Amino acid sequence: MSTITLITGSTLGGAEYVADHVAELLTAQGHQTNIINQPQLEQLDQDSIWLIICSTHGAGDYPDNFVAFANALSEQKPTLEALKFAVIGLGDSNYDTFCAAGKNIEALLVQLGATAIGQRLDIDVSMTPVPEEPAEIWLEEWQNYLNG
Repeated sequence: MSTITLITGSTLGGAEYVADHVAELLTAQGHQTNIINQPQLEQLDQDSIWLIICSTHGAGDYPDNFVAFANALSEQKPTLEALKFAVIGLGDSNYDTFCAAGKNIEALLVQLGATAIGQRLDIDVSMTPVPEEPAEIWLEEWQNYLNG
């Protein structure tokens, strides 16, 4: 099975709750998981699959705990050709910056050579009071990419 590092960007804890739930499900499937709530680029294992779960804050911004990580990627421009990743974005569709943080980190990782596994999931928290539910449904399909 795979080693999956769940990297969260969270302002109010929603992304952390989703990460905890998804990690529990992945562990039950036999995967090894590690949750990082204060990501620092130099401490992340690029041999692991990264599952980024990130809320959008303010006007399409990254949450405070995620800014240094995203900035390090942008500034250092590491070669990530061996990295596989997926993104779950959380946002509110009442704003034109809906899930912008998730979209932006996905684009940055692809620009640095990383390979996206499956489609990004954008969760609309204004329509989905329990964001763990769509994440669980998405995870079932995403595991086909992991195992395939």
